[in-house]
Amino acid sequence: MAASLPNGARRSFPSGRQEPGDAVLAERERILAEYWRREQELAPDLYAPWQPSAALELAARRRSSAAMLRRANLFPKAGDHCLEVGYGSIGWLGDLISWGVPAPCLHGVELNESRARHAQEALPLADLRIGDAAELPFQDDTFRLVIASTVFTSILDATVRSLVAQQIVRVLAPGGALVWYDFAINNPRNPNVRKVDRRELQQLFPQLKGEVRSVTLALPLARLVAPWSWTLATALEAIPLLRSHLLAVLVKSS
Repeated sequence: MAASLPNGARRSFPSGRQEPGDAVLAERERILAEYWRREQELAPDLYAPWQPSAALELAARRRSSAAMLRRANLFPKAGDHCLEVGYGSIGWLGDLISWGVPAPCLHGVELNESRARHAQEALPLADLRIGDAAELPFQDDTFRLVIASTVFTSILDATVRSLVAQQIVRVLAPGGALVWYDFAINNPRNPNVRKVDRRELQQLFPQLKGEVRSVTLALPLARLVAPWSWTLATALEAIPLLRSHLLAVLVKSS
């Protein structure tokens, strides 16, 4: 899983500092343990698509990402090979299907085996793999579109974040786009996630350029308001200070 070096070379580090492979293994174990904890402690329908707050988030995310991809002239079409890093139980793959991308053009890597099995059953013709994003099992310059949605905030180790970002850029084809969606503010009640703000996003992907915007009404507000008034919830979502996520379409130079 650890990122390999050319010709089997081994990078040296000062005494006491983890090598990238050690950091990746430790972070993978931590993330899997956190998956297990959440499955045991959280209500199974907390993020169900029929929840008004989840429906609000999904509607805004779909609308904004489609518009941003169109403006970049990169809205996916049949024949475009697309990769989702961390596709969960189905992730954005359903969106890509609805946008006209056939299942055989869909690819993914997911760390959580139970979630991956669910997606594999739903999309048996897609190339959906179980593995770690720190070493993506694909050739360089393969994908017209790569999606990373609520992935990086679950990675707390800076070294591993950087490795995953490098892998995404490696497999993204020249002229292709990364669609990024993730938290831009910390959740003080959850130390197992850490925000990625605009500055860090630029640091992670200095080779990519494009549009970044804030989206998504902060979840505590969405859960409070959306069940009672969709109109009020969408009005609040239009206020930038009340948004919690960043959505970006970042293009690799051709």
